[in-house]
Amino acid sequence: MQSRFSYYLTLLKNLIILQFFFLFIMSLFRLAFFKFASSEIKADFIDYFNTFLLGLRLDLSVLGYVFSIPLLFLIFAYILNRFISFTFVKRVLFFYFFTFYLFISLILASDIGFFSYFGDRINIMIFGIFDDDTRALWEIAKKNYNLFLIFTVTLVYIFIIYKLVKRFTLEIKAVKVKNYGILKQISIFFMLILLTFIAIRGTFGLFPIYHWTKDVAHDNFLNKISKNGVYLFVEAIKQYKKSKNGETDYIKEMGFSSKIEEAFKIVSNKENIDKTDLIKSITYNTRYNEKLEKNRLNVVVIMVESFGMPILKYQRDNFDIMRKLKKHFENDILFKNFISASNGTIVSLEPMLLNLVARPKSVPYAQSIYQNISFKQAAAKVYQKKGYETSFIYGGELSWRNVGNFFSKQGFDKVVGKAKILYELSLDKKNSTHDWGVYDQYLYDYILKKLQNSKKPQFIFALTTNNHPPYTIPKDYKSKKMIFSEELKKHLRGDLELIKKRLYDYQYALDMAGRFLDMVKSSSLAEKTVVVITADNNTIEGVMHYDNYVEESKKIPLYIYIPKSFKPKDVDMQVPGSHKDIMPTLYNLTLSNAKYIAVGTNLLDKKVLHCGFNDKGIIISKEGAFRFKKAANKEQKLCEKYYKAALAATDYIVKSHLKK
Repeated sequence: MQSRFSYYLTLLKNLIILQFFFLFIMSLFRLAFFKFASSEIKADFIDYFNTFLLGLRLDLSVLGYVFSIPLLFLIFAYILNRFISFTFVKRVLFFYFFTFYLFISLILASDIGFFSYFGDRINIMIFGIFDDDTRALWEIAKKNYNLFLIFTVTLVYIFIIYKLVKRFTLEIKAVKVKNYGILKQISIFFMLILLTFIAIRGTFGLFPIYHWTKDVAHDNFLNKISKNGVYLFVEAIKQYKKSKNGETDYIKEMGFSSKIEEAFKIVSNKENIDKTDLIKSITYNTRYNEKLEKNRLNVVVIMVESFGMPILKYQRDNFDIMRKLKKHFENDILFKNFISASNGTIVSLEPMLLNLVARPKSVPYAQSIYQNISFKQAAAKVYQKKGYETSFIYGGELSWRNVGNFFSKQGFDKVVGKAKILYELSLDKKNSTHDWGVYDQYLYDYILKKLQNSKKPQFIFALTTNNHPPYTIPKDYKSKKMIFSEELKKHLRGDLELIKKRLYDYQYALDMAGRFLDMVKSSSLAEKTVVVITADNNTIEGVMHYDNYVEESKKIPLYIYIPKSFKPKDVDMQVPGSHKDIMPTLYNLTLSNAKYIAVGTNLLDKKVLHCGFNDKGIIISKEGAFRFKKAANKEQKLCEKYYKAALAATDYIVKSHLKK
């Protein structure tokens, strides 16, 4: 007859073997990321080895946490074995490991899906799934993915995990062991606790391995896949909770605790400021302009969904992705060294319309404690005070991210969504919309109609919905065939057919923007309307490989059409910038003697420092782009200093509204 200890020792041995099986499965999940890798990973064997070694240690750390509770439970059950049956212990462990393995697998699979779209590991943006239009997301999934295959593979995977866990928890056959005394039993349990603790820490250093995960390779892709999805998800939860409640202290994080006035000195480029009214230091006035006083210009700002610049370098006659937009980009003002504030739509849109910089690892203002705040520095309020009718126009549902409610408080007289556009243009919903809203052509038609019928000067901000999964274009639109060169294919990763579908939607979106400009320029609006085209982000980043990731991946356009008689001379279109600079530039181009508050700069002002900031820690300067805390020359160091100050100033301005 086997001793009680032999059964528990056998079960412990089985659980350790089970853990190593799942450790192997976690490594397979890491390998799956290579489906989205470029064929040109610049790395050697040591880089690959270090990548998977770090990944293995992080995975082992996660499994250490998973194992710690069953280990303590087994020790407790062994001590009280007279009251707890071994069968009950096995069933509890079966349920525990089966549940945890499926939960971990769900996180790892979600991480892969997130990476396939955003080109980045799971982060706070994953919670956008819950804050976004879930019905539209479901429709995207149905149209872009083989759900039957996915569900089938998922069921097979669940069955494999079920059989694996069952084999090592329920089907126990005790092995013959020596009749260990109580001291040896205690020693074994103590040794297992110690080894589990070491596995969790993953290192003998001062900090546990998950506390600070350093880069291990020269290639950015390898550094990304070395991370562990579970730890990233846990960190995203912490960031989401903190951001939702407005608890993140960016002033402290940027090094301006107890000296916030220094941040405002840097942002304003002024040494002497009123310390009792810091916001006054970044309050500016545009010059008096008699011509603008007599001839007020309409101002239309279009944010084209996911319109990144990198793909445009492949523009050819046989790859005409720009179509009608091409001639406008060639003939008017186009800032090319321009980057998005963030990688998400709402987190680029909000800071631009609030004259702030994007806060890293934060939730949207419209879905936080600030959702009912009317910000005094809101961009539209400047035009509103100058007698303009101001409109926020979105081609989708105004309930998306709470934009309808939020922007109605930010100086917009009119907040218009899909339903209003359909009604005003007498459109048939079935043929005029896709999963996210109206087709772009109808959004532009609505704007044109509004401009033509207006009696007051118009300030219009519009957000398009095409060039977004599931990449649907109108049935009557005639796409122009695009031939994908070998050079382009070499820089793409993932499902080529889905990428092609995506780029044909891209073509449609740019063509419609060009069509709108054609209509404006060929009408009486040409002499009294300014049109700005930019983007929310460059989400094609998720399927593209870049020769220089930092330099290229965040680039979006800032295009400006302004009537010839108002067009400034000698515009430096190489000046770097980001979303924070759009409105200050427009104020100075289109308004006379207007007061505004902003942390950004007027891109036409050659006397100030110009830099672009992306909340993923990428900064662009006139000496090139670089990562935060990796400035390599004087200009980059100045931009890094400006970024830290701008983020601290943003935090101060935002939180000042809560004190009232």
